[in-house]
Amino acid sequence: MIEIKSIKKIYKLGDHEVHALRGVSLKIDSGDFVAIMGPSGSGKSTMAQILGLLDAPTEGQYLFFGKEISNYSEDELAILRRDQIGFIFQQFNLLPRMTAKQNIELPLLYSRAVVSEGYSESLLKLVGLENRVGHRTNELSGGQQQRVAIARALVNKPKIIFADEPTGNLDSQSEKEILEVIQKLNDDGITVIMVTHEESIGQQAKRLIKMRDGQIVSDVRLRPINSMAGQGNLNVAHTQAPKSLLNDLAIYFNQGLHTLLANKIRSGLSMLGIMIGVAAVVAIMALGNGAQKAMEESLSTMGSNLLVVRSGYRKMGGVTQETGALRLYVEDAEFLKERLSSIKAVSPTADSRGQVAFGNKNWSTQITAVMENYPTVRNWAPMMGRFFTNEENRTRARVCLIGLTLVRELFQNKNPIGENIKINKVSYQVIGVMEEKSGGGWRDQNDIVIVPLETGLRRIFGKESVDSIDVAIADKDQIPMALEQIISLLNERKRVPFSQQQTAFNIMNMADIQKMIEDSNKTMSTLLASVAAISLLVGGIGIMNIMLVSVTERTKEVGLRKSVGAKKQDILLQFLMESIVMSACGGFAGIILGWVITEILSSVTGWTTSISFVTVTGSMIFSSFIGIVFGIYPAHRASKLHPIQALRYE
Repeated sequence: MIEIKSIKKIYKLGDHEVHALRGVSLKIDSGDFVAIMGPSGSGKSTMAQILGLLDAPTEGQYLFFGKEISNYSEDELAILRRDQIGFIFQQFNLLPRMTAKQNIELPLLYSRAVVSEGYSESLLKLVGLENRVGHRTNELSGGQQQRVAIARALVNKPKIIFADEPTGNLDSQSEKEILEVIQKLNDDGITVIMVTHEESIGQQAKRLIKMRDGQIVSDVRLRPINSMAGQGNLNVAHTQAPKSLLNDLAIYFNQGLHTLLANKIRSGLSMLGIMIGVAAVVAIMALGNGAQKAMEESLSTMGSNLLVVRSGYRKMGGVTQETGALRLYVEDAEFLKERLSSIKAVSPTADSRGQVAFGNKNWSTQITAVMENYPTVRNWAPMMGRFFTNEENRTRARVCLIGLTLVRELFQNKNPIGENIKINKVSYQVIGVMEEKSGGGWRDQNDIVIVPLETGLRRIFGKESVDSIDVAIADKDQIPMALEQIISLLNERKRVPFSQQQTAFNIMNMADIQKMIEDSNKTMSTLLASVAAISLLVGGIGIMNIMLVSVTERTKEVGLRKSVGAKKQDILLQFLMESIVMSACGGFAGIILGWVITEILSSVTGWTTSISFVTVTGSMIFSSFIGIVFGIYPAHRASKLHPIQALRYE
């Protein structure tokens, strides 16, 4: 089974060399029970660690089942330990946050062995602990913990068991019971190599090897080897689960979740930075999206593909005045509609402030005079009642439509249709209520009275010119050309001198304004989200710090996991998954907190908020990415730990 030839082990302590083994040669057959004895510093533990593939010799040959393994990589040795060897340690090395059953099944995580239902319970029954399946380490005595460690060593059906001072921390009764279990395992055909410093224990083995100063000084056969085929009570079928990255990640995720739950306060504090960062991102993006949606709704009421033409201004005597010859009239709107095929509709507009009264209530509001196609041009229709007709405009009918602000202020939200209000002391019948407009900036867009254009010009304002002409273009792609053509046609119609043609008329392109506002909102949202993301980075640094502390605290655990078959990749993925789980949980909590914040802001301030699916998924992905970035170094550091050095760590 095992053969070593001229094995040497030299430890370097600074400039000083310690020769732990000095050319040891030894052969161990299957089914043997070997006890290695010697005083402290004799090299017995070092030899057992080399025989158990936890440490590598400095020089010499090691044949394991006839194969030379002196030059095997750490992962190749881990596979041999996983499949062929079981360990029983003096300090038990049980994981405190796990139950007895979970500790026993730890090697199965790395062997991917599929065993029958109740297999772990049968092992506990074998060592006399069938009633301690769900007990944690702190609920077990020293002897019971060692029994759990023995059951763990057997879970992968090893051919050889290494017991390093298995009774060193036990009372005499527990010592006797543990030795009886080990003896029974050997009787069932398992090879046992036990390190001890007690003569009475060594005498119970079949072969006693004594060491001193790194060499074997005696090798005595006490009893013959019992050649048995099979392992008696351990005759349980093992099958190998198919390799699957998703299955591995699910296992590591479960392990990471258990680790977080075992250290709730520390994990919570570690996640706090991620949680605050994600909450800030979600809240800010929700406010930004809400503001953008509100602005889009507001701009949509201004009309699609809309150009607003106004008269230009020039300086006269140091004072900016409207050029009289450049005033706009209804006929100018009709002229443009006739000359340009790209125009879908036009609506001249005149407006001014005025006093409105109903009953004993008065209200100062915006009075706007438009044509009957205004709802089409401005994409703003009545929500109640109707809009006026061309006939009512032509006959200067005293009818009007009002905004919701006037419904609230003059009518106390009662239905105003059919009622008469007074505009500048003249009665006008309310025939409709306009849809509510959101936003509006410095002016309440719902604080308005709309009258027919001819009614407004002749009866209310007492003028002939209009203040602007709203021009709806049929196709958005035609806007640039239409804009130039409108200016050219108006300059020609008004006979504007060449020197004034650039400033004679101002045309406001609503599409450009909308795009400018959208770009501004996106820039502001991105800036605010970037500032909020800084807290995510700070949270990531906190996670890395905690993970480094965790690696240090769990160094012996890493050594244990490697001793039962964990490869570098297994340790790397486990610690990395713990970091990802921590950041992902923090991200999920941050999303909930961000949603609560946005709901509070929306209800208290009345601001429009909108949490998008992209924001939620992006926050989760980014927080998990933070876990990967800041968890990779601690995970890599853990994976590089040498098993025997990790087990010795204090």
